Amino acid sequence: MKVTELVEKLQLKVFTASAGLENEITGGYVSDLLSDVMGHAAEGNAWLTLQNHLNVVAIASLRELACVILVKNIEPPADVIQKAIAEDVAILGSSEQTFELAGKLYSILT
Repeated sequence: MKVTELVEKLQLKVFTASAGLENEITGGYVSDLLSDVMGHAAEGNAWLTLQNHLNVVAIASLRELACVILVKNIEPPADVIQKAIAEDVAILGSSEQTFELAGKLYSILT
């Protein structure tokens, strides 16, 4: 599934224009611990987190994640959006809690 399809299915907010929207999602990963994501997230994962700083973009790019989804109406600052666009990383947002959103993501991808 492409990121654009997930945006539609989960009614996600797109913060990064068209950056990364054509990436293919192969699974999901949920963690707010950056070292955990860096060590265990797989290429193509959609990453659910409440972290919203530049290191999130760096890790998403390094691990070649499909997208980052911020939960609980968290919005990234302008510098994060600019860096994500430059790195072709889709930053998305949801009003839902992590638990509920993870369940929906799992249902869609399995």
